[in-house]
Amino acid sequence: MDKYIFDKNNGLWYELIGDYYLPCLTVPAEEGQPVGVWGQRHKRYLKEYRPAFYNALLLSGKLNGYLADIDRQAQEQMVTVIRQMSKAQGITEVLKATNQAEWVGMMNNICFAAVEMIHDEIIYA
Repeated sequence: MDKYIFDKNNGLWYELIGDYYLPCLTVPAEEGQPVGVWGQRHKRYLKEYRPAFYNALLLSGKLNGYLADIDRQAQEQMVTVIRQMSKAQGITEVLKATNQAEWVGMMNNICFAAVEMIHDEIIYA
């Protein structure tokens, strides 16, 4: 018996393992894009609450690219929201120079609000 055979009907190669021919299947290699904290949070959400979608992305080799895109979107939104909210609340460099403690408190409140917005709109959506 041959070690490998090719089936013309489905276009797959089969390998003889023991007494059975099993298909030679491989998962496509993923791109090496970095995935940050936002992408990791979304990955955890997908694994727990949307496992079918997670497995489809994983098996198609598109998971890493998808998570990197989610991470990029969340990071851009974080910067934009912080900039807009600090401008709307009148937080300036002058405040930072004159009353640092108040500036830090106001910026922390803005950052926490921005994180909640990103969680609701991107990460857990």
